[in-house]
Amino acid sequence: MHSDGCRVVNWARSRPGGKRYEYPRYWFSNHSVDILDICAHALDEIGVEHRRPRWNAISVARRAAVARLDEFVGPKY
Repeated sequence: MHSDGCRVVNWARSRPGGKRYEYPRYWFSNHSVDILDICAHALDEIGVEHRRPRWNAISVARRAAVARLDEFVGPKY
């Protein structure tokens, strides 16, 4: 996560014109499918729910999954 990923505060709206809300998420991207598969396998092993919104990215955005990953990934300096 430290080299090809980040932890950011993402935002969304509940509906068009609705209230904006923010939430933390992890984003990991790489052009190597093998590295993405290794990352996805590691997340599975520690019980972190994730998805692949693009062919070269992994997203961890659900509150419980972000909290679980926070236990393993320290702050990025």
